[in-house]
Amino acid sequence: MSSPNYGGQMPPMAPPPAAAKSGNATTALVLGIVSIVCCSLCGPIAWYLGNKELKAIKAGLAPIGGEGFAKVGMILGIIGTVLLALGVIWVVLFGGMAALSSIMQSRSY
Repeated sequence: MSSPNYGGQMPPMAPPPAAAKSGNATTALVLGIVSIVCCSLCGPIAWYLGNKELKAIKAGLAPIGGEGFAKVGMILGIIGTVLLALGVIWVVLFGGMAALSSIMQSRSY
């Protein structure tokens, strides 16, 4: 049983959600994932692209549908950059300690 239509018009349909996504937002997301999984060198690039895309979205130059991808890509890029920095510190400290240790051992003989 359907409700009667008393001659009124149907309410307008809601516009479809913005499905368009920017290539830079997707690139930032992919590079952010790669920076976490295997290559920390992609972290700063993902951070930069995500931040740049968010600024473009706020300025109205990029589709709003990519905002989620850009935010996640930027956050993963930040995490990847932190992992990169920790890796560099690890190599410098323990690589430096290994070099210093070998120098000290060669002088003790």
